[in-house]
Amino acid sequence: MDVTLEQPVRARLITADEEALPAPATLRYSTTDPLAVHIDFPSEVSLDGEGVTWTFARSLLAEGLHGPAGAGDVHIWPCGPARTVLEFHSPYGLALLQFDSAALRRFLARSCAVVAVGQEDVGSAVDEGLSALFGSV
Repeated sequence: MDVTLEQPVRARLITADEEALPAPATLRYSTTDPLAVHIDFPSEVSLDGEGVTWTFARSLLAEGLHGPAGAGDVHIWPCGPARTVLEFHSPYGLALLQFDSAALRRFLARSCAVVAVGQEDVGSAVDEGLSALFGSV
């Protein structure tokens, strides 16, 4: 049975002027992609008016709640005891967002209650992906 968890969360977008602007988001976890977490941002907070989804490893979120983590497009680190920073890199620029650490921990715990760390079965996801890619070849 496929299970999808969603949790609305408030983020603060840190601007170049060091202002913190509210940015609503939704954290999402699905058993169909058990190693990943997704953060969906609505169209009103993007530069081009399109909704944006960032996908990265659930283990990266767990690691970033305790210390600096990430290489490449997503970096995560704690910012004091109550906040966690997520930094997203794209060809169009960089977005720096602060999240309430407790909300991220709660979401991570909920995802681990559905699929425990180390119990992710990626075999079926790989099979589905290959079928979608190659069809009935």
